[in-house]
Parts: sequence; structure tokens; C-alpha cells
Amino acid sequence: MKKLTMASLALCMASLMGCSSSDDEEELVLPEIVNQFEPQTVWQESLGDGVEHYFSRLTPTAHGDRIFAAERKGRVAAYNSENGDQLWEIDTRQDSSIWPWADDDSAKLSGGILQAYGKIYIGSEHGEVIALDRETGELVWRKSVPGEALSSPSAGDGLVYVNLGSGKLLALHPDTGEERWSYEQEVPALTLRGLSSPTSANGGVLIGEESGKLSVLIAESGFTAWSTDVALAEGASEFERLVDVDTKPVVSGAYVYTIAYNSKLAAIDVRNGNVVWDREYSSYRDLAIELNTIYLVDSDGVLYALDKDSGTERWSQAGLRGWYLTAPAVAGNYVVVGDQEGNLHWLDKQTGDLVSRQEFDSSGFFVEPIIVDDKLIVYTRDGEISAIKIP
Repeated sequence: MKKLTMASLALCMASLMGCSSSDDEEELVLPEIVNQFEPQTVWQESLGDGVEHYFSRLTPTAHGDRIFAAERKGRVAAYNSENGDQLWEIDTRQDSSIWPWADDDSAKLSGGILQAYGKIYIGSEHGEVIALDRETGELVWRKSVPGEALSSPSAGDGLVYVNLGSGKLLALHPDTGEERWSYEQEVPALTLRGLSSPTSANGGVLIGEESGKLSVLIAESGFTAWSTDVALAEGASEFERLVDVDTKPVVSGAYVYTIAYNSKLAAIDVRNGNVVWDREYSSYRDLAIELNTIYLVDSDGVLYALDKDSGTERWSQAGLRGWYLTAPAVAGNYVVVGDQEGNLHWLDKQTGDLVSRQEFDSSGFFVEPIIVDDKLIVYTRDGEISAIKIP
């Protein structure tokens, strides 16, 4: 099995299609806007080296008045959400001799952060899941698992669910890491580097698969309740046949919403797996749903708002195409995304118009912002954590 980053995919597709040598080819430029407001940074802190240039889904998370963040090499820290004061920090690295194949002593944290059951849980490329005490940061347990943990674990029905690059989904006891059951997925020869984070709902575990399926497992046993094709592999090349469902399923009412790369956005009846509607969109970034609207960023960096009940498109914003945007976050009256160069873009959620831009002196954004009370929390590749007041 080969894991393909989006950067590698872009290079491969360019090779297949041929490179343009046109002298008048324009450099990618952000659209000019006049800021309708200037976002206010409340506090800013730094955590180690962040994730640098590596693929990562180390999204910060929050509980009460605490924000939890992690860097790739192994540091995990808790901050006060009001003022940014660091409450604790722990280094999860072990002696590098444990990993004789490693070229450094990095813990290679890559999937998280989940907070649940009084703990926080993080996965690594080394094939480990780590549980820390939420209040103190002390190590509770660490468990070796058969594959890279590239997405955030999820929790529900008294278990922690971890999706692995090897194609296995594990259900672990939250207090000990003991494996309760496992589910084996079909893994194509070539896939994107990324995995769906599971979703727990109504006694079931929903998971997007790299074969283009959405499956629901019974939380108690891991047995399959139903499995539905979101996308079917078509085309002559392996690149054209990429149909990974790498996004976290979103349950809203009687439907679950998911999207596949190279294929479709679908609304599926969570009770039986019947597809209620589908539309031609492609993405590997998580969806955001608020009230009756779905917000998504497609594979090219175009933003859309769609009606949740019908899939009807309400607006699109193509001005940020090609800027490798994060998934969207809904913050008050705005939809917010970050880009690869460290720009934070604010859009009117009713119209899709770009209304403000904030430039960060950083190496760019890689995960979506999170909302904590009246603040937007953003995390850059070089480890800078910022709290921005939502207008």
C-alpha cells in the first residue's frame, strides 16, 4: 500500500498532464479585499517546532477553560483559554533505541487531539496511542497499535476508537488501552496520506474508508451494521481511481454527511445506509455544518455553502483556489479558513464574500481553527498558537 500526500499527488498529476511553458502564466495571487474589520489577537504562545513541513492532523482541542495542543516531536501542553498561560507541558518521547529505524528521537505525533473520559488521546506515526491525564498531563498509558494513527481518535459508548493506516479500526478501553475489538477495512494499492476520524453516534461507529465506502459498526461488538459506497473507483490510472473518504462523518438529525476525494458529497440515512442525495464535489478536508448549511473546501481550494436537506448550492468562493486551505470553521457570522502561507481568511457565511484577511508571520496553517467561547484558536506549522476574538 502506498500513501500519497497531496503535494505528491499534485506533482504526479502535473507529470501526467505535462507542464505548461507559457510565458504569460500568472503567479498565484490572493484577491484584493478591503478589510471590513481587523481581527484582534487576544494572546499568542508557541509550542516547540510545531509540525514543520510534515503531514499532520494534530488539531488542538478544548475542555472547559483549557486548550490542549501538541507538536510532532512529542510535546503536549495545556493552556488557559482566557490568557494563554501554560498550565502543564509533557514530553511524550521515549528513548530512541525503542525505534531503531528512526532517524531522530521524534515521537512523530500525528493524530489528535481527542479529549474524553478525563484524558486526552493522541496517535503517532510510530504506531502508538498515548493517553494523558487531562488535568495534569501525566502519562496514563501508551499502547502499540498495528499501523500509523494519522487521524484523531474518537470516543463514545465507553470506548476510544482509533483508525489506522494499516486498514484496522480499533476499539480501546479508555482507562487501560486494552483492545476490545477490531475492524478490518479494504485498502487499495494507492491512497491519500490521511484517514477518516471515526464518529460515534446512537450506539454505532461511523467510519469513512479508503475504498470509497462509509460503514457503520455496532459499538458494542464491532460488527458491521451497514456499508454504503460513497464513491466508486473509475478511470485508467491509479490517480484517477483515488476515492478515499478521509473526512470525519458528520451526523445531523437522521442523516450522516460525508465526502470522497475525486467523487461525491453524500447525505445518507444513518438508519439503513440509503443515499438520500449526492452531489459532484471532491474533498479530503472535514465538513462544517451549522443549522441547515454545509460548508466545505474542495480539493482545489474552492469554498461552498450548500443546503443540508437538498444539497442545493447556495454560494461558492473561488478566490482562494490553489492556496491549500484548511477545513472551514464557522465563527459567529463568518466562515474562517487558513492557507499554506499563513493567511487567515474571513468570509461572510451568508454570501461567501471575503470580508477580512489576517496575515501571520508563520510557516502556514495545516489544520482548521477551533472555536472556544468567543475566541478562534489557530495553530500554525511552526507551533504558534493564537487566540483571536470573534467579531
